[in-house]
Amino acid sequence: MKRIILLATLWTGLASHAQTLTIAPAGPVLTGDPVSITLSGLPPKADVQIVAERLMKNDAQPVLYRAEAAYRSDAEGKLDLGQSAPSSGSYRKADVRGLFWSMTPSKDAPAAGMVPGVVQLSARIDGKEVAHARMQFVNTLPDVKVEAVDAFPGAVFAALPGSGRRPVIIVLGGSEGGSSAVRELAPMLAAHGYAVLGLPYYSPAAWNSTERELPMLPRSFVDIPVDRLEQARTWLAARSDVDAAHIGLLGYSKGAEFALIAASKMPWISAVAAIAATDVVWQGWGPDVNPPDSRRSSFSWHGQALPFVPNQDFLQEMAGFQTGADVRYRRPQDKGRAAHPEAAVAARIRVEDFKGAMLVAGGIEDQMWASGMMAQNIAERRAAAGRDTVALVYTDAGHVLNGSGWSPTTQYDAGPFKTGGTPEANARAQADTWRQTLAFFKRTL
Repeated sequence: MKRIILLATLWTGLASHAQTLTIAPAGPVLTGDPVSITLSGLPPKADVQIVAERLMKNDAQPVLYRAEAAYRSDAEGKLDLGQSAPSSGSYRKADVRGLFWSMTPSKDAPAAGMVPGVVQLSARIDGKEVAHARMQFVNTLPDVKVEAVDAFPGAVFAALPGSGRRPVIIVLGGSEGGSSAVRELAPMLAAHGYAVLGLPYYSPAAWNSTERELPMLPRSFVDIPVDRLEQARTWLAARSDVDAAHIGLLGYSKGAEFALIAASKMPWISAVAAIAATDVVWQGWGPDVNPPDSRRSSFSWHGQALPFVPNQDFLQEMAGFQTGADVRYRRPQDKGRAAHPEAAVAARIRVEDFKGAMLVAGGIEDQMWASGMMAQNIAERRAAAGRDTVALVYTDAGHVLNGSGWSPTTQYDAGPFKTGGTPEANARAQADTWRQTLAFFKRTL
């Protein structure tokens, strides 16, 4: 989900040919727009290796990521990464993003001058570099203005300059909490012409720490007040640069749960995109749940906890973080739903009550919760009520559908905590979800 500025530097290698590695368009490219990567001037039917490297920001320091693949040029000495499947390498099918999502961490030191966000592409024949290009990734247009919102802890408002009133998207992050997700997404969406309010609503302590980014927000995911969005609407309506009659919600994971609940209760919402969606309200968690095995709802409405589906064997599942066993948060949820069908009925989000436009997305292999199945449930329930829904269900994808398909997806399940899906399916689903989400809001706001 990154905006891409592509900077290409071209070299020639073999004496009898002028090899060029071309990235088009060469100027700034917004995520979701088509991009091509081609080689020309190669010997006909030549075996070509392409290596891609970039620095990724990890917890401690940037880490070098690398991918490579072998291809064969056509009879005219050309190669199109969007059309040519590699004969070997880090991915298998024709995919212009293949060298990007298939990167894995390398123990090698990065070359001098490498910086995070810039991808180095090197084309080689018989081990000799014949062409080189760079691609630099940035989040947004330089004209987008991002400002802090004092009325809401950690919130940001982002928009392009101009005198007109822009339709609004309110962004709701997931269970990671804090402001990181909304601070990334708000300027990205603003680059597409929206006024965007990134709204944090929960701020847990950092891993193995008691420190919290936003101590003014709840530290537990318990009874989060959905009606808080009314305050956000009032704040937006007071601005002269937004069209408060056209407000959409974009939520990821628990933020999708938040958005769908809100849509079922707030008629002023125009459109909702719920990514890695759920069709029910789930049990909450956190240090304010005492004793730890007691049960509280994730969300509330005007001070009343909403009915929820309880987990089953949650603490046993989380023990995998100590034992090294796989941790799949979906298992205690599936068990709880199966053991308490009456709770699932009471906790169902009444998506059919929402008269606006809706997009839902989910992965069948999601190991956080059954988002693929639940997205289908939502679409079926709304269809029965005569309401149209864009339902994106990805067979081999997991939970992490927030992305553009241009960043590495190979490490999602590297540790004990599993989110599901294959790297390829996750990357393809991310690219499609982002493209369709942008198209959805363009049609509906």
